[in-house]
Amino acid sequence: MSQTADLVAPVALVLPCYNPPAHWTTNILESLGRLQLLLPAEALPIHLYLINDGSAGVAPEDVQFLQEHLPHFTYLTYPLNRGKGYALRTGISQVTEPLCLFTDIDFPYEETSLATVYKALRSGQCDVAVGTRDEAYYEKVPASRVFISKMLRRSTRFLLGLAVSDTQCGLKGFNQRGREVFLRGQIDRYLFDLEFIFLASRSAEKLRVLPVPVRLKPNIIFSRMSPKILLNESGSFLKILLARFV
Repeated sequence: MSQTADLVAPVALVLPCYNPPAHWTTNILESLGRLQLLLPAEALPIHLYLINDGSAGVAPEDVQFLQEHLPHFTYLTYPLNRGKGYALRTGISQVTEPLCLFTDIDFPYEETSLATVYKALRSGQCDVAVGTRDEAYYEKVPASRVFISKMLRRSTRFLLGLAVSDTQCGLKGFNQRGREVFLRGQIDRYLFDLEFIFLASRSAEKLRVLPVPVRLKPNIIFSRMSPKILLNESGSFLKILLARFV
């Protein structure tokens, strides 16, 4: 099959969940409804995988509500918080669809952006589609996160030599080849994205990694990063950096 031939490609959407915001189940249904209007018929219905990352904020009635309204829905949970990377690997290991997307529980990116990531994969342009954010993104996040994000992007470009510098955008997708590489990751928290792009860029399979411009929805609220997370993730970054020379 040529790289530009459209694939018949049902899609999975994986959402990690930890202490979700108010009205989160309704937001999921509304966001999925808008997204499904943008996708071709062969992508539907979207199979939603929800992974509760050791959170007490997911009630049994929330899960029941989603089960009643979604024809393809898988719920996974475990008792202790392990981090977003661990949650995603838990969910993605169960995915059977040929294409897989993941984003955050509050659907912070416009549905058109999710559709663009899907269409890039479906067209065969890439094995991994990486959401990338423009300068408008930084107008909507706390100054501390702007500083961390931009420093990481510079480090990614100059120290790791990756073609995609914006590794931390919370919207990505991949085909089966990309899925196999994603599941090799070992970082459980903030830098799991960077590890994935690093592995994809270095893999023996020579995966095609494509940056895809995406846009935030208005009024999205981002939390501040704690010093403890930064300290722990500095060790993760060092491990990735050292792996470059192995």
